[in-house]
Amino acid sequence: MKRTDDFLTRRAHLAEMSDDQLRDYFWQLAEQVVEPLLKLGYENTTPSIERSVLLRMGFSSLEVKPIVEGAIAHNLIGHGAGNIVYKLAKHKGIPLRQAGEALARGELWDEAAALFEGGAK
Repeated sequence: MKRTDDFLTRRAHLAEMSDDQLRDYFWQLAEQVVEPLLKLGYENTTPSIERSVLLRMGFSSLEVKPIVEGAIAHNLIGHGAGNIVYKLAKHKGIPLRQAGEALARGELWDEAAALFEGGAK
């Protein structure tokens, strides 16, 4: 069985390009492939990612779990758990730690939700 080689046909649009043009074309195609992945990363999150963000903000794993669960329960997870803590702290004029601890105890969720009503992520 002989393989039909269509390499010359498929590369016809590349034949006249210089090395620099080929390099630019490669990166243009690479950006097209990666763009949907970046969009997913910017527009979507997971509880695991949100827990990781809160851990890096200095909260313990015992504090992180109820904050993320509260964000999910109040339909705020899309705004980011760390962002919720930050905006609440800024709004109330309290330290980040205090805002996060209150959310972990189940407090201030209505106030946090009000900060994101009708707003974009």
